[in-house]
Amino acid sequence: RRAGAGLTTGDLLTGVGIPAAMDGVDSVVHLATGGRDVDQAKAAIDAALAADVGHFVLISIVGIDDIPLGYYKGKVQIEKYLAESGLPHTVLRATQFHQFVEGLFSAQKYSPVFFAPRFSFQPISTDEVATRLAELAGGAPQGRVADIGGPQQLAAREIGLKWKQAKHLHRPVWTATFPGRTGT
Repeated sequence: RRAGAGLTTGDLLTGVGIPAAMDGVDSVVHLATGGRDVDQAKAAIDAALAADVGHFVLISIVGIDDIPLGYYKGKVQIEKYLAESGLPHTVLRATQFHQFVEGLFSAQKYSPVFFAPRFSFQPISTDEVATRLAELAGGAPQGRVADIGGPQQLAAREIGLKWKQAKHLHRPVWTATFPGRTGT
């Protein structure tokens, strides 16, 4: 994402700089995400194959097989593409990060109430996930490894109540049911 001494930058959508970034690399940890997630991941996997990288580590999300949203379906596609590529790999699925859950409520800062979905989260620290990814990257490829999650599963409403207390806010937290299978 940045240029400088000792850094090699590349663009996974155009391919510019990717071969140089992969040159001589033993392990790749793919964390890129966004609107073109599938295209970026396929480009990274293809480049790692071309560079004969020995270990490709992918971060993914717990429960994506059961969530009928495009973003999560894309994550399933990426995992499948990687598994079928023949590239030695490890896939770690993590629960949602604390920042994601915090963003759910902070995005509602102008609402007279906070809406919490009718499901639970098991948020985890990005530091814990980063530590686990580093351990995996330093080891042998293992395919899909055990999922990682935060220490406690909490209803979104309960998290919302704790969040508003920490932020010293006084608006109510209402549980909302979102349409479709995702909202249950």
